[in-house]
Amino acid sequence: MSRKITDTTQAVHGAVSNPRHKIAVVTGSRAEYDLLYSVMKQIEAAPQLELQLIVTGMHLAPEFGMTVRAIEADGFPIHDQVEMLLSSDTAAGAAKSVGLGMIGFADAYRRLQPDWVVVLGDRYEIWAAAAAAFMARIPIAHIGGGDVTEGALDEAIRHGITKMSQLHFVTNKRSAQRVRQLGEDPHMILNVGHPGIDRIKQLPLLSREELEHELNFTFRSRNVLVTYHSVTLGSSDAEAELEELMKALAALGEDTGIVFTKPNADPGGRLYAERIDRYTAAHANAAAYTSLGQLRYFSTARIVDAVIGNSSSGICEIPSLGKPSVDIGFRQKGRLRGASVLHCEPESGAIQAAIHQACRMDCTGVENPYGTGNSGLRIVAELIRQVGRGRAGLKLFYDAQGEG
Repeated sequence: MSRKITDTTQAVHGAVSNPRHKIAVVTGSRAEYDLLYSVMKQIEAAPQLELQLIVTGMHLAPEFGMTVRAIEADGFPIHDQVEMLLSSDTAAGAAKSVGLGMIGFADAYRRLQPDWVVVLGDRYEIWAAAAAAFMARIPIAHIGGGDVTEGALDEAIRHGITKMSQLHFVTNKRSAQRVRQLGEDPHMILNVGHPGIDRIKQLPLLSREELEHELNFTFRSRNVLVTYHSVTLGSSDAEAELEELMKALAALGEDTGIVFTKPNADPGGRLYAERIDRYTAAHANAAAYTSLGQLRYFSTARIVDAVIGNSSSGICEIPSLGKPSVDIGFRQKGRLRGASVLHCEPESGAIQAAIHQACRMDCTGVENPYGTGNSGLRIVAELIRQVGRGRAGLKLFYDAQGEG
């Protein structure tokens, strides 16, 4: 269902005799940038390739921490910026942002003339980037296709990006099968694992004392890390579900330290962020951060007793730290998960019970179904192979019924 990549180190770092191929990488949020970090480093290291970094979305918004500065601090040259995020908390605002994004990316691609565009995931900023590249007939490499998240708009956006993309880097076998079901050529589907695991393996994580200094927060005898995004699909009352989580956290008591990371720029996300701020103002054992960044996020995850919420990170990356996760509600329904991930309904009693169970779990030996790392090297080795074949040709629907 998906191909294996061999001899990746030689493919990436071998000699080059042809002009460098321009690879545009798009990032719209800090979480997504962190997943792309190892891919961009490998592109920079490949003599056959030239990295063109395009920054958009939450990176350019002060209310989300202006995380473009963190990209600059990491030393990546930014080749273009696409302003597209409206200061809105509505579905209409998100839709208008997509329109602005398509206009901005059309101009960016015209200026940069990339040979390929690399996108990751399923957010609406990435939908705009992919749609503009598709209309410009620039081949797209998509990371993270084939996953299922039934409680979020991301579900349909992700599959839509798949249909516009020529090359598919999936994170697990089930996702490879789903991409194949969408009519994609099996030879263009590669299971490379989850790129976020690369950074877990590479980062020298902070000690408890260093992290307390960085966060200006004192950890307690028991601690949890919470990331809770708005539920953008379904008939449930998203605000009521958030209140259930807050009740469950308050019931843990003052001897439990609570570190919040604030939600994304989804419809309803700003309301969630305001509610989190009210909670932390009333509870001395809690603190909230607009953006922790990978170093502080993974360092915190390693120190706490459990990771709580409805973020994909708790399912895909945290198992590689040997820590338990509690996945709440409908947002991530359908996503592949390992033995360290517990699921519960968005009801305070169920959340409390799941947190108490998670804090008693020893997950040091749990296998992560999303792989063991080295995804960035595999992705870039295949990109080099593809650009070496010349401009991507016409993409056709691959009909399994016609086989044999």
